[in-house]
Amino acid sequence: MVRIGVTLNEHDGPDALTRLTDDLRRANDDGFASAWMSHIFGMDALTALAVAAGRVPDIEVGTAVVPTFPRHPAALAQQARTAALAAGPGRLTLGIGLSHRVFVEDLFGYSFARPLRHMDEYLSVLLPLLEGHPTSFSGETVQAQIRLTTPGEGRVPVLLGALGPRMLKLAAERTEGTVLWMSGSATVRDHVVPTITAAAQAAGRPTPRVVCMLPVGVTNDPESAYARATMAFRTYGSLPSYRAMIDREGVAGPADLAVIGDEDAVGTKLGELAKAGITDFVALEFLTGADAVRTRTFLGSLTT
Repeated sequence: MVRIGVTLNEHDGPDALTRLTDDLRRANDDGFASAWMSHIFGMDALTALAVAAGRVPDIEVGTAVVPTFPRHPAALAQQARTAALAAGPGRLTLGIGLSHRVFVEDLFGYSFARPLRHMDEYLSVLLPLLEGHPTSFSGETVQAQIRLTTPGEGRVPVLLGALGPRMLKLAAERTEGTVLWMSGSATVRDHVVPTITAAAQAAGRPTPRVVCMLPVGVTNDPESAYARATMAFRTYGSLPSYRAMIDREGVAGPADLAVIGDEDAVGTKLGELAKAGITDFVALEFLTGADAVRTRTFLGSLTT
């Protein structure tokens, strides 16, 4: 059975965390299994989720995703374990990803020359620390000789933002699975699930989690919703990793991956994703007004 979650949008102003907490409480009250927050240029996602989850019980919270390059894996492990302590046992899932060359090199000034090696070595430091163990590692891109004393029980599960075959294999071998964005049902069915599942089986690991995140809008005016999606998500069509998934799906742009239509149409598309093998579907609700209410009502009906 596919677990249904929603994204949490950032807010402006001094009451931003209060409003985020209200959104998380609403998601919990509506019966969603999880709520996910991106980490781009606004609030620090882990800090924000620590605050909100500390005030709202039960619902899983996750990052989708925290970029790895701007912070050392030991610093991220320390922050994630602290956020998990605030949220409560078993509630935080740490989604991490490479981000994109244009951000890593142009904004932060780091080299994006060997992204797969970077992520492999990053996990070599991050994962032991998340499990509460010391780490001693010296690689080409990451080094660490450190032990954390951050309190906490158990481990913080990790999902890897993985789209290409080598990154999916890494996700299967070393983490709990993958969190996807801009990946349609055909791509999930023919590429993501077979690749990550086979790699997990070969490594003797459990069946990986596949969290699929897409824009969703329930409406009787799909043309207007499509136009809105075209404007809202156009940037993703110019980022190489997402462009590859769009091309693999055989569609023109990001808006074509949005799940748009009336309840029957949206339900059919979500059913296709379920048959493709996802374990979780996370909806980014992008419509406003009555259609926003209608979208949330329909998504809420799926949680039961």
